[in-house]
Amino acid sequence: MKNLPMVDLNGQYTKIKEEIDNAMQEVVDSAYFVGGPAVGKFQNNLEKYLGVKHVIPCANGTDALTIAMMAAGLKPGDEVITANFTFVATAEAIAMLNLTPVLVDVYDDTFNIDVAAIENAITDKTKAIVPVHLFGQAANMEAIMKLAKKHDLFVIEDTAQAIGADYTFSDGSVAKAGTIGDIGTTSFFPSKNLGCFGDGGALFTNDDTLAAMIKKVVNHGMEKRYYHDMIGMNSRLDTLQAAVLDVKLNYLDSYCDARRDAADYYDNAFKDIEGLETPFRSPFSTHVFHQYTLKLGDGLDHFEMQDFLKENGVPGMIYYPVPLHLQKAYLDPRYKEGDFPVTEKLCSNVISLPMHTEHSEESLKYITEKVIAFVQSKN
Repeated sequence: MKNLPMVDLNGQYTKIKEEIDNAMQEVVDSAYFVGGPAVGKFQNNLEKYLGVKHVIPCANGTDALTIAMMAAGLKPGDEVITANFTFVATAEAIAMLNLTPVLVDVYDDTFNIDVAAIENAITDKTKAIVPVHLFGQAANMEAIMKLAKKHDLFVIEDTAQAIGADYTFSDGSVAKAGTIGDIGTTSFFPSKNLGCFGDGGALFTNDDTLAAMIKKVVNHGMEKRYYHDMIGMNSRLDTLQAAVLDVKLNYLDSYCDARRDAADYYDNAFKDIEGLETPFRSPFSTHVFHQYTLKLGDGLDHFEMQDFLKENGVPGMIYYPVPLHLQKAYLDPRYKEGDFPVTEKLCSNVISLPMHTEHSEESLKYITEKVIAFVQSKN
């Protein structure tokens, strides 16, 4: 079989080519390349989909995190708690504002932030929590929000990998990931479950005051043109990207279903294979499988598996090979190797398989056969 993609964006585009092309042509014909009706239309439709009062588009997911912290009024030296097992952007946004990132460990099953570890890390300097909904399912938001209320902390959800996921509270009520905290953020990077054809991002909130502040921050600190009330930034979602996203938003639920179908195939193929642990599915969150991530047992090296799969035309990604506290840019005397046992273990034994909306049974069969072949070669 020819080399398989980690994410089949071309196949996804081909299925809705006419809709996408027409939407982009409308933008070109209108000459509204920044702002304009297409951005407002997507914003309104995403608000309806998420069931949230305000969606504010921006240039990318990292900007979204940065803007959220600026809008929250966080000041240099304030401590912000987040997960150690995450993409660097989460901590990067904190550090860029001269805030203090406080890293905590994650759960071994969901890979999401450990609520008890959050509470143990709270000090009188703690001002916010940034839970990351990693790989496609929400962190334990009900417990996090109770903790935040107890300690008067701001909550910013990093929903870059879980847009479309549903969170179910203990009373049976349901909310979309990213709409539970004070502010939610997301990325529309092309490989995301809802991805554009370049960079893009957005923030979500039900708070009118925060929404007004966010709108100022993304537009140079302006509410009235040329009157700058605060230090802001220039972070806008391109109109062409908004047009693409508005089309793809209509398919987001079906995209999530297709990813779950692929995950089910993987689960069934690997269920009796010693040395492979398939992804845990939380009882309080649906899983939209931005990534399908295996944990490997003792004696199986994820870099060796990655090389084996590559030799057989199958991509495999290791998210993430180095914990944040051991990254050169984030070395901190507060932390040392061994302080985050779950994160450090995951960084040494996880591998993610191709996951997208266009899998065929043939491709899934081939991928699973190669994974099993590698495992059996080590037994």
